[in-house]
Amino acid sequence: MIIGVPKEIKNHEYRVGMTPASVRELVNNKHSVLIETHAGMGIGFTDEDYTAAGATVLATAAEIFAKADMIVKVKEPQAVERAMLREGQILFTYLHLAPDLPQTQDLIKSKAICIAYETVTDNRGGLPLLAPMSEVAGRMSIQAGARALEKSCGGRGMLLGGVPGVAPAKVVVIGGGMVGTNAAQMALGLGADVTVLDRSVDVLRRINAQFNGAVKAIYSTADALEQEVLAADLVIGGVLVPGAAAPKLVTKDHIKRMKPGSAIVDVAIDQGGCVETSKPTTHAEPTYIVDDVVHYCVANMPGAVPRTSTFALNNATLPFILRLANKGYKQALLDDQHLMNGLNVMNGHVTNQSVAEALGFAFVEPKIALNA
Repeated sequence: MIIGVPKEIKNHEYRVGMTPASVRELVNNKHSVLIETHAGMGIGFTDEDYTAAGATVLATAAEIFAKADMIVKVKEPQAVERAMLREGQILFTYLHLAPDLPQTQDLIKSKAICIAYETVTDNRGGLPLLAPMSEVAGRMSIQAGARALEKSCGGRGMLLGGVPGVAPAKVVVIGGGMVGTNAAQMALGLGADVTVLDRSVDVLRRINAQFNGAVKAIYSTADALEQEVLAADLVIGGVLVPGAAAPKLVTKDHIKRMKPGSAIVDVAIDQGGCVETSKPTTHAEPTYIVDDVVHYCVANMPGAVPRTSTFALNNATLPFILRLANKGYKQALLDDQHLMNGLNVMNGHVTNQSVAEALGFAFVEPKIALNA
């Protein structure tokens, strides 16, 4: 199979779909890898590094898309990239389609086989290709939130951990999954007063045990969420409904009543955000203010630490890339229900039920689409 890796073109996105080490694995399995020139420069990988690993370096993304059987990326394809997809071509990347109608329409029109990292599952009920970036985003959310609380950014002028004689900031984390757990870990490490809200008692038990009671674990009701959000200096939105748009848990009314200068980091912004006043921002302009509350809503947070993120992502994606290349997409999907769960759009059909429901498309069972 010919695997193509274009340079990422989203604002301040320096991650790359495959490292030279991953390329070498594909080449050792008798596949060809095409890399767009300078694709890895943002994280210190030169064209020579890729050539040494066995890849062929091409000058433009157009050449990559024209020649490759499978496109491996990091972020969702931008409009100019979607226009280059073709029928029967495999696209393997993050898609986050539920809040993104234009992208979904373009992928349907392309008739490509679109497999989303974020909906691939594992036998423990987890999301193994989303997990590494959720770990990064969860940890980064506290760094971003700490900065947002600084006066120069419009914040309250608070240090997360306080100092002896001065109380620390109150951090409220909505969602106790991968993002929330990592956010709580970082906030606690900085000395903040940390509360995690979740609707799973099992998750709350895990949080309580993991942090030896140092993090308050509270069952999330409308009343509890309102009480904690209004008391917070920093709110982290870490809610995920796999494949679906995130629920709007923090309302405009909550925002109006929050402390002036408090901050929100909406990590769920990739799936539309869990805060009613959230809108996607970029690393170039990461924050904006609504009702004196600083909002940080960067849609590709791990892109700020692209070297760490690329290695972490490749560790998770490489086995699936090898399976798709070695077996072909059809057999690889039929052999692995967890990989099949990643199939979002195929041959002009929406094959993920959450995406179909969110955007009003007809849902086609993945196995039916495969055999069509």
